[in-house]
Amino acid sequence: MDSAASDPQPRIVEPDGEGEAGTAAESGAAVPAPSGDNLPPEDARPEAPGAADPAAAMEEAFAAPEGEEWNRLSGTLVWYHRALLLAVSVPAALLGAAAVWAWAGWFAAACWCVLAAAAGGTGWFAAAANQRSWGYAEGRTGFYLTYGLVLRQLVAVPYGRMQVVDITSNLLEQAMGIATVRIRTAATTADTRVPGLPPGEAVALRNRLAERSETFSTGL
Repeated sequence: MDSAASDPQPRIVEPDGEGEAGTAAESGAAVPAPSGDNLPPEDARPEAPGAADPAAAMEEAFAAPEGEEWNRLSGTLVWYHRALLLAVSVPAALLGAAAVWAWAGWFAAACWCVLAAAAGGTGWFAAAANQRSWGYAEGRTGFYLTYGLVLRQLVAVPYGRMQVVDITSNLLEQAMGIATVRIRTAATTADTRVPGLPPGEAVALRNRLAERSETFSTGL
């Protein structure tokens, strides 16, 4: 008889951890997830920019250019907007109430007046917040303008792209002693406007922008 047949085959012993994992995998049992003891604490994990303080990140996005501060507009702009509001809302409320009364009676007309008064009051107080949202700054290479309540905007106009800088003032603005500086460029059909400026400030701003526009357009 062959001696090799009588010798027992050598046994391969697997480590306990691998053997248990292999047995669990073969049997279809769930393998326990790694322990969380080795994971970094939540405080040490990197956060997305602005995730800690979204309000501060938003203010930084609409901040003035480096080294500058926003120049706010005249408070007369508040009363200018309120005068426009009264000129539009009062006739609309009266004519609308008369039409509703003739069509649906006095109760519907009273409801119309209440709604018109609520809308007018909201616009009256929003005029002050809207005025505070406006600001302009003169940077090293461009003019910056920010405005808006519901939709905030920040516009940057390079000095070299300015074509025309002029001053406008309608009858109501003239009566209130304010003017608007308007900047027109070749890249867009929309004008960049800075309303609610005293006439002297408007003239000084126009002269500075016109001078810088000429300087940057000639490459000096």
